[in-house]
Amino acid sequence: MIGFDVAIANRTSTGVSSRFRRRQGSPIPDREFEICNGVEAADRRRRYQSVIMISGGLLKIYPSELKLPFEMKKQSSCSMQLTNKTDHYVAYKVKTTSPKKYSVRPNMGIVQPRSSVSITVTMQAQKEAPPDLQSKDKFLIQSVAADEGTTTKDITTEMFNKVPGKVVEEFKLRVIYIPANPPSPVPEESEEGGSPHSFMLDNEVQSSTLLDAASRSLEEPSREHEVESLAQKLTEEKKYALQQNQKLQQELELIRKQQSRGGGFSVSFVAVVAFLGIIIGYLIKNT
Repeated sequence: MIGFDVAIANRTSTGVSSRFRRRQGSPIPDREFEICNGVEAADRRRRYQSVIMISGGLLKIYPSELKLPFEMKKQSSCSMQLTNKTDHYVAYKVKTTSPKKYSVRPNMGIVQPRSSVSITVTMQAQKEAPPDLQSKDKFLIQSVAADEGTTTKDITTEMFNKVPGKVVEEFKLRVIYIPANPPSPVPEESEEGGSPHSFMLDNEVQSSTLLDAASRSLEEPSREHEVESLAQKLTEEKKYALQQNQKLQQELELIRKQQSRGGGFSVSFVAVVAFLGIIIGYLIKNT
């Protein structure tokens, strides 16, 4: 409870005028309230506390349900966000009905005015799945107004005890399991006995086949043209090689005749002509 020192300033015939001063650690600002009697002072004090403690709630919690992907023998995690809706420090604490099953980081702390904190909930790897993936686990988030400058180290269990004149907000969240690998939905069959999905697949296959056929029909003329051009080029090269071969044979015959008459060419010239004949013969053989 917040204590006050009452200093009587003066007395008049119409009533009593009192002045209230703040004690150290009180959330009441350092100002004076001029009142006519003690009842009015108590009313003002209660109204001020209600503005601090419960005006619109202390925290906004999102989401309202914890959805965890469930997969056998694997951990899964989700997060939630706490947003301070007031202009004062707010202390929070997270509890669960299955503390050995879940890990909460951080499980307590301070949310500064008009700011947010993120909390991660991790479910340990489970050996068995609950029936129909229905979870009975729940989480409880408690929050109270704290003095300015309060840190996580200053948080105690007694801060969240419910006593007269103190507001402790509580928010409950249930756990929902989501299949990690949900099965794909199977569409209902149509009246003709086939499913709409299979009908769409058939149409896609037919469209793909038509497109492939059209593309092949467009490519075939260009390929035929390339083959004809290549064949014509090879034919011309072969014809040229044959002509060169005949020419070389004629030259060799002329050399033999000249040698038989007593004349002759140099050995180097004969070697060059022979080498050219070998190369041309090799080209003709490959083509």
